[in-house]
Amino acid sequence: MYTLSNRLKIVSLILIILGAVLWGTSYFSSHHVTKDDVKAMLADEASHGSHGDAHAVADSHAPEAAHDTHASEDSHGQTDSHSASADHGDEHAEHVMHQIHNRPYSALYVAAFFFMMIALGALAFYAIQFAAQAGWSPLLFRVMEGITYYLLPGALIVLAIAMFAGDHIFVWMNDEMVNPESDKYDKLVAGKSGWLNTTGFFIRGLIFIGGWSLYRFFARKFSLAQDQAPEGDKRNFKKSFRIAAAFLVFFIYTESMMSWDWIMSVDPHWFSTLFGWYVFAGMMVCAVTVMAMITIYLKSKGLLSQVNDSHIHDLAKFMFGFSIFWTYLWFSQFMLIWYSNIPEEVTYYVTRINDYNLPFFGMIAMNFLFPLLLLMNSDYKRIPWFVIMTGVVILAGHYIDVFNMIMPATVGDRWFIGMPEIGAILLFAGLFLFIVFYAISKQPLIAKGNPFIKESEHFHY
Repeated sequence: MYTLSNRLKIVSLILIILGAVLWGTSYFSSHHVTKDDVKAMLADEASHGSHGDAHAVADSHAPEAAHDTHASEDSHGQTDSHSASADHGDEHAEHVMHQIHNRPYSALYVAAFFFMMIALGALAFYAIQFAAQAGWSPLLFRVMEGITYYLLPGALIVLAIAMFAGDHIFVWMNDEMVNPESDKYDKLVAGKSGWLNTTGFFIRGLIFIGGWSLYRFFARKFSLAQDQAPEGDKRNFKKSFRIAAAFLVFFIYTESMMSWDWIMSVDPHWFSTLFGWYVFAGMMVCAVTVMAMITIYLKSKGLLSQVNDSHIHDLAKFMFGFSIFWTYLWFSQFMLIWYSNIPEEVTYYVTRINDYNLPFFGMIAMNFLFPLLLLMNSDYKRIPWFVIMTGVVILAGHYIDVFNMIMPATVGDRWFIGMPEIGAILLFAGLFLFIVFYAISKQPLIAKGNPFIKESEHFHY
């Protein structure tokens, strides 16, 4: 049985505190940025040939306009022109200021969603093992159950951040966008208000979380009860099979709706019919990667001794397979939208290619080329340190994937991997480690009552 060590508790606590301090510092510093600060920043950028060159050119004529105010009859028109330029400059500065204010919220949301989706992916993978009556995986069930323990608090945190941040992340939460009398009125957003409204968003979120957590509770309960059942009594296993099959139907619908609500709606003018599957592929590869890393860690501590190279090989095989599946969906979505070149669709990728060129194409290398080259060879899938190294790159790549889905809609080209992003990652990494390993320490590591446990113990590929 695994015991949660004091060292792991301390490391988790340090990560949580350090992450909270870094994020909190960035939050307060960003919210002290004023419009005047932004104007000075834009002027500095313009002088160095970066953002805002057009505004700098417009502003450079302001003294000349003032000098010529009384020189001729055309002076009034010229003054009006430069006044309009100044107004446009003010609007741009205010827009950039809001982007800077949005960044801490977005960084926190990206990290919260990333760790939550690992737990949700693990829950789906766990249900698939029961529904398929897989014989290779029962030795890993306690690891899967430990990861899923994070789902309830993690998902509630994501929903809480979304509600707290409001239109800092989800622009449609601004009531002015559906008010026809407001200058911020958006006809398309107003047309979607039957679905995209704060009350519906919150209620749907609670339904998603409630359904996932309910399955997790009963699946764990029946799994532990099966360990205490007399030999030959498979009633609890049969219950686990039935609820797993029912849950997977519920999951495939709610996961898609969750991806629309919690991710795709940050760009309310854009949609993709593949988006739910795309998010699903990302969460599955991250979940299997974390399972492999935790299993290797526990085995290195002398636990899970029955886990052999074939189990590690199969986990790495799923890492490889889901990476290819993710790439297929990414390319299918990108290629179809780019080729059709419909303005309201292709703008999603234009923004990311123009302003997020490095993370956008970098994640393709991290999430496709890297696992393709490293995990294609069957022998490499059996080497623990090799799997760990590949897993670190895959997790980093899929964090950047979530980053690319959220940040362009909230902070525009004002992105950076800095204090708010690193702080949020450390905060949720510490929370995730503590909750998962606490859950793993609560019960024996072997699901001894599972009918397929002997098959799992003698699994060889």
